[in-house]
Amino acid sequence: MSRIATRFAALKAQGRKALVPFITAGDPSLEATMPVMHALVAAGADVIEIGVPFSDPMADGTTIQHSSERALARGADMDYVFETVRQFREDNQDTPVVLMGYLNPVEIRGPEAYAAQAVAAGVDGALLVDLPPEEAVEYREAFDRHGLALILLAAPTTSAERMQRLCTLATGYLYYVTYAGVTGGDHLDTGAAGDRLRLIRALDKVPVVAGFGIKDAASAAAMAVHADGVVVGSALVAAMADALDPADAARNAAAFLLPLREALDGLPGA
Repeated sequence: MSRIATRFAALKAQGRKALVPFITAGDPSLEATMPVMHALVAAGADVIEIGVPFSDPMADGTTIQHSSERALARGADMDYVFETVRQFREDNQDTPVVLMGYLNPVEIRGPEAYAAQAVAAGVDGALLVDLPPEEAVEYREAFDRHGLALILLAAPTTSAERMQRLCTLATGYLYYVTYAGVTGGDHLDTGAAGDRLRLIRALDKVPVVAGFGIKDAASAAAMAVHADGVVVGSALVAAMADALDPADAARNAAAFLLPLREALDGLPGA
């Protein structure tokens, strides 16, 4: 079993929900990314999503856009991301790591070479925001050959036909975007999202995690009732933005995440 499948199976057996923090590689500094990853694990992260800095992050709001700009200015390219994960794996062989980003860095290398490099570095999955399911078969096949999960996105506007295709193609987990818009917004409607999540979970063969609009313990707990886990990104990135050094960034990350972990573990059945 892959690290992702192993982790979600363990969580299901324990009656617990996955907590999936998102950070931007290279922000608040190049030196901070790996200490922050370890701090997040210590604070209860089940999977870590690493945002690959990109010059035109169309799905992201201003918080993550600015973090990506800062990281690119520091030199946080794809090689930096792979090397950071490789170093993380020296001390942590268990926590799944997923790269979240856009097609361009994959296209530059080609899906086959990208998947090979990612897996060699210790990456478990890739979420490509601008990859539509109609064009995903080539990527799924290349990624499968190397054991890299292709994690796909569903949204409130996804049609029934496209949802069936997503559920067929997705591996690792399916990421449900809780509202139509960019990251970091304040549009979360837990009731509507919950209804949609129940339908998706009935269709899907992989776990379903919810992201966008989850910014604190209360919103995390509310969405986790209907999902297998939750993703928190913009609020965490903002919590680290003014860190003085890598140790300060790690402390800020852990302090932010701990209340969310406690809230998820306090849900009925947890």
